[in-house]
Amino acid sequence: MAHPVKLRPVSTNVVLKDKVYEALKEAITLMDVYSDESSLRLEERRLAEELGVSRTPVREAITRLEQDGLVEIIPRRGAFVVRKTKKQILEIICVWAALESMAARIATTRASDEQIAQLRKMFVTFKEGTDAMKANIDEYSETNIHFHHSVMGLAGCDLLSQTAEGLFMHMRSIRSKAIKEKERAERSIVDHMSIIEALETRDADLAEKLIREHTLKLAEEIEMNVINGAV
Repeated sequence: MAHPVKLRPVSTNVVLKDKVYEALKEAITLMDVYSDESSLRLEERRLAEELGVSRTPVREAITRLEQDGLVEIIPRRGAFVVRKTKKQILEIICVWAALESMAARIATTRASDEQIAQLRKMFVTFKEGTDAMKANIDEYSETNIHFHHSVMGLAGCDLLSQTAEGLFMHMRSIRSKAIKEKERAERSIVDHMSIIEALETRDADLAEKLIREHTLKLAEEIEMNVINGAV
């Protein structure tokens, strides 16, 4: 059964194949890749119907996504969204920690007070206690993901952001699943507040250290609690 990727018809007022590629890439990024129930097969015909295009630009887009490392094309079986192994996931988290911690360091000198203030505003509805987070865990999960993506952008370094973008789909899915485990959401918001304070005080060493440790905690939890292939 093909995974219910959520798509909207694409406009034809720009290069069609690029629009189809971007639409599929965005949809894959929003998928819960590491859910046990996920079916990761991409059905060409259904995708074309939902996008309102022929199968040719869909096929071309899937080929590009394979080159990006987001899709695997298996002969006689079809195209599938890539689900990384446990070892690969740990490597992704390690590289993300390095990139995001450097972004935080740079952000202490480049980001404006207003930009940093936006990070704090993300958590206004959650910081009153654990009940608020438990009641809105899906919303908090999205906020958590948005926070980390935003920190990467605060560095104002296009190459850094572009390098991280290739890892973002997997980090999004990993964080989305992990935030619902045990009491990670409660610990997460405490870490986030400390990171924001370090950014606000322009403490580059502390901001870099805190965000690196925060991300590596995720790797530690996966290392200890997740069997290979079960993320």
